[in-house]
Amino acid sequence: MKKNVIVIGGGSSGLMAAATAAEFGAAVTIVEKNKDLGKKLLLTGGGRCNVTNNRPEEEIIAHIPGNGRFLHSAFNQFNQFDIMKYFTSRGVALKEEDHGRMFPVTDRARTILETFIEELKRQGVTVRTNATVAKIIYSQNNAIEGVELDSGEILPADRIVLATGGKSLPRTGSTGDGYRFAKEVGHTITELYPTEAPITSPEPFIKERVLKGLSLRNVALSVLNKKGKKVTNHQMDMIFTHFGVSGPAALRCSMFIHQTKKRDKVDIVTMSLDVFPEQSLGQLQQDMQKLIKEHADKSVKNGWKDLMPERYLLFGLERVGIDPNQTLKSLNPKDIQAFAEFCKSFTFQADGTHPLDKAFVTGGGVSTKEVNPKTMESKLMPGLYFCGELLDYNGYTGGYNITGAFVTGHTSGYHAAIDD
Repeated sequence: MKKNVIVIGGGSSGLMAAATAAEFGAAVTIVEKNKDLGKKLLLTGGGRCNVTNNRPEEEIIAHIPGNGRFLHSAFNQFNQFDIMKYFTSRGVALKEEDHGRMFPVTDRARTILETFIEELKRQGVTVRTNATVAKIIYSQNNAIEGVELDSGEILPADRIVLATGGKSLPRTGSTGDGYRFAKEVGHTITELYPTEAPITSPEPFIKERVLKGLSLRNVALSVLNKKGKKVTNHQMDMIFTHFGVSGPAALRCSMFIHQTKKRDKVDIVTMSLDVFPEQSLGQLQQDMQKLIKEHADKSVKNGWKDLMPERYLLFGLERVGIDPNQTLKSLNPKDIQAFAEFCKSFTFQADGTHPLDKAFVTGGGVSTKEVNPKTMESKLMPGLYFCGELLDYNGYTGGYNITGAFVTGHTSGYHAAIDD
C-alpha cells in the first residue's frame, strides 16, 4: 500500500528525504516553517554548497568525530559517491577542490537547492511553506496519524520524517522543534553544544588585540587535557581574533573544548600552537642557526623575518624575552632554544566557544542508541524517522556534515516509503 509520508523540515536532509520517499512510491508532503525551502542550505560552503567529500568512506566517518560510526549502515546504502551521482545525473556539474571537497561548478548553493526543487516537482511532492507543525498526532495504540499545524489544520500521514535540524543558526529556522517532538515519544536528547564555532580566550594578549586579524597558514592547533596530553590536533589555517581564535583549525578544535571542559571538570582548557608542524624542534633550531650564520650582523627581527609573519615573530620574541633589535650573533643557545620551543608549542588558555546560536553545527541531539542505524526509524515509535543535524552526530567542515545530512536523509526517506 502506498505510504503517506510527511517530512518536517525543508533543509538539506529533509529535501533529500522527501525526494527519495517520493521516488520510491510514497505520497509525500514536505512541511517547512520558513517561507522558502533550504534557507540554511544556501549558507553552506560559504554560499557555494560543499555537497560532499571525495575521500574514502572510512576517512569521511573519521571526520565525523561525534558518533560517526552510527552512519556506517546508512553509508552502505547511500554514500558520498551516490551523492555525487545524484546531482550529476540531474545535470549538476561538480568539481573537486582541496581536501576532497566537492562543489557545483557554478559555485552557487542555489544550484543545489534548485535541483532539489525541480526533483520535488518531478516526483509530485506537495510543498507546504510558511507552515509550522504544532504537534504530531498519534492514535491510542501509538500509531502515527499525522500532524497538526499551528493554524489548526490536520495533515494525515502514516510515516513522519523529522528533519528539523539542530539549534545552531536559529535565524535559518533551526530552533530545536524536533527535540520537543522526539521527547514527546520518550527519546533521549543528549546535551547540546556548539561545534564548528570560533574559540574564545581570556588571555590578556587576546583582550588587548595584540594579534587581532593575524592569519597563520598550515599550523597545528591542539587541545590539551589537564594532564597536558593532546586531545585533538588539527593542521590547517587559523586566525587570531578580538575574542580568541578562528579559522579551519580552530573550528575543528571547538567541540573538543566543550568535551575537555566537561570531562576534566574545568572552566579553562589549554591549547597549543605549532607554527612549524612539518619540522621537529631540532630541525627548526638548525634552520635558525643557519640564518644566524648567514645574517650574523642583522637584527633578530630582520634576520629571522622570513620565518613567520612579522607580528607573530615580534610577539614570540617578546614572550621569551629576546630584544628584536639585538643582533643574531648575540643570541645565546638558551635564547635560540626558548624561541624554537615557542614556535613549536606556544600554549594559551581557552574558556569556550561562540554560543550555539552562532555556531554552524549543533553537537548532541536525539540519542543514536534509540534510532535504528539501518533505517533511521525510531526504536520507540514505529513510523517515526530521523535525519540530519537533529541526530546526535556531528562532523567537521569540509563537506562532512552535509554528507551526513544527505546520507541519513536518503536512508530515512527510502525506508519511510518502502518498509511495512
